[in-house]
Amino acid sequence: MTETEGLEQQLLNVRDWLRYGVSRFSEAKLVYGHGTATALDEAAYLILHTLHLPIDQLEPWLDARLTLTERQAVLAIIEKRVATRKPASYLTNEAWVQGNAFYVDERVIVPRSYLGELLGGDLSNVIAEPDEIGGVLDLCTGSGCLAVLAALTFANAHVDASDVSADALAVAERNVRDYGLEDRISLIRSDLFAGLSGRRYDLIISNPPYVSSTAVADFPPEYAAEPRLAHEGGPDGMDIVRRILAEAADYLTPKGTLVVEVGTARPVLEEEYPALPFLWLDTAESEGEVFALSADDVRNRKTAR
Repeated sequence: MTETEGLEQQLLNVRDWLRYGVSRFSEAKLVYGHGTATALDEAAYLILHTLHLPIDQLEPWLDARLTLTERQAVLAIIEKRVATRKPASYLTNEAWVQGNAFYVDERVIVPRSYLGELLGGDLSNVIAEPDEIGGVLDLCTGSGCLAVLAALTFANAHVDASDVSADALAVAERNVRDYGLEDRISLIRSDLFAGLSGRRYDLIISNPPYVSSTAVADFPPEYAAEPRLAHEGGPDGMDIVRRILAEAADYLTPKGTLVVEVGTARPVLEEEYPALPFLWLDTAESEGEVFALSADDVRNRKTAR
């Protein structure tokens, strides 16, 4: 009897396989952060997904016995996670943001932006009247998940979703189609604002690349599996953010708002733009990683530096 056959005969229910998955992941020293934070969460997600069970309901199934075919499938996905060191979302082609599922693969970063949480209701500090938002731009859209969430949040808005990567836009197209939003979301290939001449938006959101080149070079395999283009933002990570700040004023309506995720770069930006009144939008999982600026603030950026 092979080791694999032995496992398939000894581990019979979900609880058994959950324990095995946690042990394997801990032994392999996997890295998380793509929707899960621990070996337990990662193992639970992969097992529930593989068994076609609700991913937010572990307890009811813990003592459920698996068929041989199910045991083989669960073992395969656990071992694949260890062998490939790819984020779980690449193995399942699925990522969840604010209770919404999106298709993902290696052409896009696994979505985990704090902007998703803000679009779920915590933008009230900067968007007083959501029904008055007529145009939204999701800059550096990647998988298109934020564009979809923006369309769901702002019922009267048309959303432009732009990205420099044709591969990313192909994934975004699938997600837009899955949500039936082809009439409300336009996908545009553009290097930031280069392909958006003449357009104006009430809201521009962006989760741009903001990781320093040194940090990207030191990525563990899970993060290195994602497109480097979606992470790397130059020596201090802020090259693209600076371009957004320099150009966004020309694409905002008079009362428009710019909202950008920048990771842990708050000290860098506040030092470089000391008079720019960044409004930092905290979430349940973050503090000082997303800023908002009014159109007037962005227009005054040159005098605010």
